[in-house]
Amino acid sequence: MKHQTRSLRRLLSLSIRHIMGTITSVVTCHPIAALTFDDGPHPEYTPRLLDILAQHGAKATFFMVGETAQRYPELVQQVALAGHAIGNHSWDHPSFPMISRRERWAQLHACAKALAPYGQRLFRPPYGHQSKGSRLDALLLGYQVITWSLHVEDWLDHGADWMASWLIHKIQPGSVILLHDALYHVVEERFADRTPMLEAVDTALERLTGQFRFVTVPELLQAGRPHRQLWYQGPNVRWLNRLKGYMGRARHYAE
Repeated sequence: MKHQTRSLRRLLSLSIRHIMGTITSVVTCHPIAALTFDDGPHPEYTPRLLDILAQHGAKATFFMVGETAQRYPELVQQVALAGHAIGNHSWDHPSFPMISRRERWAQLHACAKALAPYGQRLFRPPYGHQSKGSRLDALLLGYQVITWSLHVEDWLDHGADWMASWLIHKIQPGSVILLHDALYHVVEERFADRTPMLEAVDTALERLTGQFRFVTVPELLQAGRPHRQLWYQGPNVRWLNRLKGYMGRARHYAE
């Protein structure tokens, strides 16, 4: 009887994780990984990034902010025509646990409209913040929620060599790597410069040639078993309220 109870509990836990779990990586034996870029498109840095990816034969996934995508529709098209995937990163980058269900739905719908016809049903929560309620909303709207298994804190002022070295030494088959081709909000204005990130990506792709192949998130999902995590990360409201607008207006959240 105890064995049956444990088995039922395990089955229930696996079922919940399969339905509500957030994809953080893929379990695969193939030497492939997914580069992902948030907060764009940006009129300067996104084209430079596309050139770097093309030079190395790498594909990536761009989680775009709808308000910025609407401002630069030609960049959205350019990314798509280059063979990269495009996902939803909300309309104007709020912390989803801090807004109402009605606004979450409006954010996803507005961003999807700005990305059409190129956007896919992939969603990355701004800041990685997610609650059970916001995860359920994405599920009801038909989105796969994708976070990450590796990042290099490129939203701070790390140097290109440090970021490249960290990525090279930490990457694994099936990794989903978080990077930013723009920063919608910043802690300090100097962090908005994406040049160190671009140099780090160029160096890492050069060093990893012949060792890893870089594909879009949809392609990665086809290459193995998605690893799902019950990812419920709440916001640090004081930190959010320190942010400054760069690509878009910064919000103030009630503490």
